[in-house]
Amino acid sequence: MTRTARPRRFLMCRPTHFEVSYAINPWMDPAKPVDTDLAVVQWERLHDLYVELGHRVDLIDPLPGLPDMVYAANGATVVDGKVLGARFRNAERAAEGPAYLEWFRARGFTAHDPLHVNEGEGDLLLTGRHLLAGRGFRSESAGHAEAQEFLGRPVIGLDLVDPRFYHLDTALGVLDADQIVYYPGAFSAGSRAVLRRLFPDAVRVEEEDAEAFGLNLMSDGLNVVLPEAATGVAARLRERGFRPVGMDLSELLKGGGSVKCCTLEIREAV
Repeated sequence: MTRTARPRRFLMCRPTHFEVSYAINPWMDPAKPVDTDLAVVQWERLHDLYVELGHRVDLIDPLPGLPDMVYAANGATVVDGKVLGARFRNAERAAEGPAYLEWFRARGFTAHDPLHVNEGEGDLLLTGRHLLAGRGFRSESAGHAEAQEFLGRPVIGLDLVDPRFYHLDTALGVLDADQIVYYPGAFSAGSRAVLRRLFPDAVRVEEEDAEAFGLNLMSDGLNVVLPEAATGVAARLRERGFRPVGMDLSELLKGGGSVKCCTLEIREAV
């Protein structure tokens, strides 16, 4: 199978102020030491890889007191040049939404400040036909409806049931317009049935690869950047004609995020 890489535009945030000083997901442990300098080095390798692969990477300045701002994917959802801002469930991250909205507005994007909780591309993932929307731990159904109205894309709500996979992008990755990879155990029975109907040829992976954050990936249609520990996911992707590229983001995983969490895609108007 022949696959083609398509250049993308990303927004990223250097983890200058990264630390784990609170716990708002099962992966965070404030008692566990964090090496901020190593987190920066690992992040820079991801940034440089994107550039080497031919993608454009813009940067937003990190703000003191917002250690999770490095997880840029949560900052907004951008479709056809329209920016749906994020509204966070947890107070510790609340200031990130306005910071990302300000960045986009300063660059002329049409932006919407949401009324309801949605945590950006953490829970809103665009495929060729739908906007897949996670709920159950962070984003809420009212936020899904708001996304559909503003972005003009049909939204498919998916119920997450395992707290380890609290955002959709920890349980499911979009590989191409009509191809996804996911861990079935992260979803309710009804949501698994929906995914089977929408994506009968989807790649399904095992729990150990999901625990390695192997679904928190970024694909350009050919190259799939993912945590290097997720060897099972990488093997399955090779079988489908993709080119997996493993990265070590072990320090950033201590905050509950990996490749996709660090990467917000800017989909400009066409």
